Amino acid sequence: MVKSIVAKLGGSVLKDVAAIADAANWVKKLVDNGYGVVVVVSALKGVTDELVETVKNLSKNPDPALMDEILAMGERTSVRLFALALREHGVNALFIDPSNENWPIITNAKHLDAEPIYEETRKRVEEKIMPLLSRGIIPVICGFIGMTMDKKITTLGRGGSDTTAVLLGSCLNAEEIVLVKDVPGIFSADPDLVEDAKILSELDFKEVQALVKGGSKIIHTKALRYLDKNLKLRIASLKELLSNGGTVIRGYEPEIEVYSPPLKITMTTIVGSQLDGVETLEKLVSKLREKGVKIVSITSEEKSLVIYVEEKDGIIADIHSSLISNQIGKAISFYQDLSMLIISGRMLETSPGIIYKVTKPLAESGINVFGLLTISSSIRLILSSRDIEKAKKLLMEELKKEVEVKT
Repeated sequence: MVKSIVAKLGGSVLKDVAAIADAANWVKKLVDNGYGVVVVVSALKGVTDELVETVKNLSKNPDPALMDEILAMGERTSVRLFALALREHGVNALFIDPSNENWPIITNAKHLDAEPIYEETRKRVEEKIMPLLSRGIIPVICGFIGMTMDKKITTLGRGGSDTTAVLLGSCLNAEEIVLVKDVPGIFSADPDLVEDAKILSELDFKEVQALVKGGSKIIHTKALRYLDKNLKLRIASLKELLSNGGTVIRGYEPEIEVYSPPLKITMTTIVGSQLDGVETLEKLVSKLREKGVKIVSITSEEKSLVIYVEEKDGIIADIHSSLISNQIGKAISFYQDLSMLIISGRMLETSPGIIYKVTKPLAESGINVFGLLTISSSIRLILSSRDIEKAKKLLMEELKKEVEVKT
């Protein structure tokens, strides 16, 4: 089987003729080194913005399906131009857009933000794309674009070309996925705001996911869903790639995971009339830390706070002395011997009604939920420790109806 690399070229990389030629030369070097390269291209720099602006000037409420057809023209043009550039460099390149019989990316019909249908896409990659690589043909594929089973054009939303690249890399089990951008990699902070920001050579999947959820625009969260266990993702500029630089992302998130960390929790409710200010919260956290109390989470309601802390001997006395003696709240109540059940995975973002699907079987079985926290792509339930194993079994059975649960 041919060693494969998926290389995505962003629009900022394809800004002019010289830049396109440089990118084509880099791809040729990969081919000369024996790699089967799948190239994913975005629209040329500024083209998609121009199309969007033109549509806005023509229509206040454009039909989403027609909008997808219009937006797709940017990638449908660039894929032809880049295939031409590769041929000029002696590479046997074939451009592939939705009109081509080899088109692989199949999606649902949600226009302007379509979701790929993974199994159908993987099937088409195996049937259409892998044979091209085996014959020494370099496919140049439109990023950002999808097609429904009945051959309607869709687009994948913001960051869609990144999503295309990682999705194809997953289906191919590629040796590496490279997102070529106009930045040398992922920085420790925004270099436009922080002078001493540094390029990070490697990040774990969870670290990248946290940065993206916190506002980083380096890669869209949808693209991260398709990272698998053995995939390596690199983000870099062409200049950095020549020295094997950039930022490498390793790790992945399973479709769905249900587990309970070995942590006992005490839930304490604090009542009082002045508990909703930032100063009160800062004082609360400071006093608890002085007592060695490890906080798991804090939630607030009118005239009350609920804190979930790691259980230990004397925890209630420690909390009471920290709070009441410092005039933080009037009284406390508590539940002990609680545990946390975590449901996480890439499917949570695209599964409507997931909270209901998680809590319904618990309620029907008489299992009380003492707390429900949503963090990034995970749901965390606080339950009685005696109910944890039963709850885990119930939720695995419920979620297996949608995906294969990995425990």
